[in-house]
Amino acid sequence: MPAAGDARPRALYVHVPFCARRCSYCDFAVQATREAPTFAWLEAVETEMRLLSEERGWDSPLALDTLYVGGGTPSLLGTGAMDALAERLAPYAAFDPAAVEWTCEANPESFTPALAADWRRAGVNRVSLGIQTFHGPALRWMGRLHGPEGAARAMDAARGAGFDNVSVDLIFGFPERLGRDWGADLHGALELEPQHVSLYGLTAEAGAPLGRWVKEGREALADEDAYADEYLLANAVLIEAGFRHYEVSNFGLPGRESRHNSIYWTGEPYAALGPGAHAFHPPLRRWNVRGWDDYRRMLALGTLPVEDEEHVGPDEAALEAVWLGLRTDRGYALSRASDAQRALAPEWERHGWGRVENGTLRLTATGWLLLDRLAVEMASRADSPDSEETGGPTALIKASAESMRSPAR
Repeated sequence: MPAAGDARPRALYVHVPFCARRCSYCDFAVQATREAPTFAWLEAVETEMRLLSEERGWDSPLALDTLYVGGGTPSLLGTGAMDALAERLAPYAAFDPAAVEWTCEANPESFTPALAADWRRAGVNRVSLGIQTFHGPALRWMGRLHGPEGAARAMDAARGAGFDNVSVDLIFGFPERLGRDWGADLHGALELEPQHVSLYGLTAEAGAPLGRWVKEGREALADEDAYADEYLLANAVLIEAGFRHYEVSNFGLPGRESRHNSIYWTGEPYAALGPGAHAFHPPLRRWNVRGWDDYRRMLALGTLPVEDEEHVGPDEAALEAVWLGLRTDRGYALSRASDAQRALAPEWERHGWGRVENGTLRLTATGWLLLDRLAVEMASRADSPDSEETGGPTALIKASAESMRSPAR
């Protein structure tokens, strides 16, 4: 029988934990390898899907609306992998390739015309290209394996295979000493004519080489003013080009917003497979062990590879609703707010952080730069008292921000 309160997810994320090289900023669940063990990965995710279906009591295949294969570097798996993945998932997750949004991430150096055509034949209909920058010195500093010309080659491969829905990733906030021109990167991305752009502010994660460099004083990230200027420039340039800034880090042409990632910001359930993958089976949130070897070992023992989990109670869910609403252009409905929360709206409007339209408070791009702070402030004014056990709204919002980081990144 399904677990109490369990809803059948219509979104599935599958993590590929392999990269040819770990980038300097990367703290994700990846393992550097010259050749991806594709067959072993397929065996593992099929086993996890079977065990998960048994645990959740799904006695018929899930009817998926979205499938997202992220990493890591899914394009490192080679031809045939996506066909095989669809075949192995079929007993547990059914989807119509003509209706589902099936995204695969790719790095330019491993996304060839042959692979693009192979993915398209398998039913993949959306590609996310990890371009990051067009600046040669910055690419080398990050440890990327493609040069400035790699992005155009990858886009040509995608278009040649018939993909008409392509997203590109860009990173802002590089150290000033690298001399990267952010405006040039934005215009370079637009020249590729993508349907979607995702932005990532460079951060020094403790477990990444960049984190060690910054801690040791060997590197300095962009200061707060430069970081904010670049974010706001991206907002202006991409909106001018016709993109909708629908989430703090994401821009899509009308109708080309990521259906899969949007599920993470609505509180709907989603399933996830692979090392480090995060899933939400309301009210249960859980995440897998990060190491590939640990992941396979647990599955070989017939055990789901869960590292930890938490139950999201009513208070936590209410606080997350604030954070999730404010991070998208859907906003936060003031009809749900307490008097103290509604009193914040005029103040935020005066500062240019938000605007109220038809009873909904939406953050501006300037407000999104302060998202975590503003969400904590809004949550702290809820009618319900802070919980000492959970640490109050500040702790909950920070925990939510960490546990709900997009599994695809």
